[in-house]
Amino acid sequence: MARVSQEHLDARRRQILDGAALCFARNGFHATSMQDVLKEVDLSAGAVYRYFSGKEELIGAIVAETLGSVREAFEEAARQSPPPPPDELVASVLGRTLAARESLVVDGRPAFPRLVIQVWTETLRNEELAALLREGYGSVRAAWAKVVEGYQEAGMMRADVAPDHVARTMIASVLGFIAQQSLFGPAPVEVLRDGLRALMGMRGEDPGGSQLG
Repeated sequence: MARVSQEHLDARRRQILDGAALCFARNGFHATSMQDVLKEVDLSAGAVYRYFSGKEELIGAIVAETLGSVREAFEEAARQSPPPPPDELVASVLGRTLAARESLVVDGRPAFPRLVIQVWTETLRNEELAALLREGYGSVRAAWAKVVEGYQEAGMMRADVAPDHVARTMIASVLGFIAQQSLFGPAPVEVLRDGLRALMGMRGEDPGGSQLG
């Protein structure tokens, strides 16, 4: 009996994850059954359960894969001296994340933003998923904080702000932008890039009267 190649196994796993993501984005986590996933990917139960034990493992794999790729992108940026500026870095990472999932479409709109909303909603009742998200975003925060330290060392950013505070703010801006896409429809990442660029260009005064920025 011929052995199945790793390439085939990886492609089948990708097929299952993408099909499950479409189902979850379309109908929500609770309204989606494993039968729905089987129908979407056009595979037998045995073929799917060879890779994933059920819906919880499927959604966990989707979350881990997405956050892992984002973390790796920020870790790569942190190794540069200096790292790319925040507006360019966020647009680049988010653009790659969305582009990798652009083939997933529900009702004529990208499925990924809707899926993000579904995942966050599910964490309110699923502690295991919430823990996975905390761990995943914790690693992203740590990678972003390293990028911020690179900015501070290069004199690109004020040194009197905790790197984790900046990391939290950047993550919030990205998640908010994704949520807006789910509510209002697709928007190019250049919208977020340009907004960040404008905010970065602002000048203010500290209590001592000196210019900030």
